Amino acid sequence: MHAHSDHDHPHPPDSDDALTYYQAMEVAVRELLIEKGVLTADEVRRQVEDMDNRTPARGAQVVARAWADPAYKARLLADGNSALEEIGLDRGPYKLVVVENTPAVSDAAPVHNVIVCTLCSCYPRWLLGLPPDWYKSRAYLSRVVHEPRTVLHEFGLELPEEVVLRVHDSTADMRYLVLPARPSGTDGWSEERLATIVTRDCMIGVAVPRT
Repeated sequence: MHAHSDHDHPHPPDSDDALTYYQAMEVAVRELLIEKGVLTADEVRRQVEDMDNRTPARGAQVVARAWADPAYKARLLADGNSALEEIGLDRGPYKLVVVENTPAVSDAAPVHNVIVCTLCSCYPRWLLGLPPDWYKSRAYLSRVVHEPRTVLHEFGLELPEEVVLRVHDSTADMRYLVLPARPSGTDGWSEERLATIVTRDCMIGVAVPRT
């Protein structure tokens, strides 16, 4: 998929010059904030370290706990932010809604969920880290709402026709996280081992966990 973001700034013709330009801007803004007393150098360092520590491993921990503990899963689906705090994770600055991929039950069709933000690239960064380039691309933003099955096919995910696809659009004050279905053959696995098969793309909904 074409990975152009609506929020990308136009680059000067020479990409090396562009990198130097944005690096210089970052340094100038950071030094100005410190000079004006808005932030201290130590606060800047801590914020950078915190951003570096935000990876999909946090989200994978949440999914693994939900797979291993049905009571925790129920609380996670009812109140995502409180469930994060329960296991010592940052609840995040936005309302977290967790949507579950489900198998077929009696007369109900199986459900698969996909996340997008059609206005920009809202994303649960405190759980998944920085969003991938394709998540911010014009192609993904516009197409996944209107032709989700085709988009998932392009990611290599083939779903049976009976699966109901639900696309969830993040908002300025709400973020979504997909709770994937637990794969068969994982009975008896520890939470740590379960977490190893939960990828970022599974929690966005463009992939499913593989053993």
